[in-house]
Amino acid sequence: MEALAPQISFFTHDIAYTLRKKGKIRQWMIETAANERKRIGEISYMFGSDAYVLEINKQYLQHDFLTDIITFDDCEGDVLNGDMVISLERVRENAKTFHVSVEKELLRVLIHGILHLCGYKDKKSDEERQMREKEDFYIGRFYNNSLTTK
Repeated sequence: MEALAPQISFFTHDIAYTLRKKGKIRQWMIETAANERKRIGEISYMFGSDAYVLEINKQYLQHDFLTDIITFDDCEGDVLNGDMVISLERVRENAKTFHVSVEKELLRVLIHGILHLCGYKDKKSDEERQMREKEDFYIGRFYNNSLTTK
């Protein structure tokens, strides 16, 4: 049976937004997954407002708080499948808080979702530290055009 090509899709819900560098971002995600010994099946990102992401957080996770990303994992073995919902308002606010560009903060959130699908957690302090290290590593690879696997 032949492997299907990775499908990475980007949508918007209640905002007007166009993601730039989609091709480079898709390739970065594919190579990040490969570096983690995984491959991408079907992944979708939905960009929306704080209100939309809060609604999703309440409805599906019973969480009544704002967040930058919610990851719904539907992985099968080493194939990454899932849906991510991202609040662009949180991304912009976090970029200001952490004194980074909106692009860099968005990359962090995008790859954060991929890393969750790869099995990384961030609830405990040691898990969060490992997640940040991985995010920084892969963001560096994005900017350095160093997208080949180890």
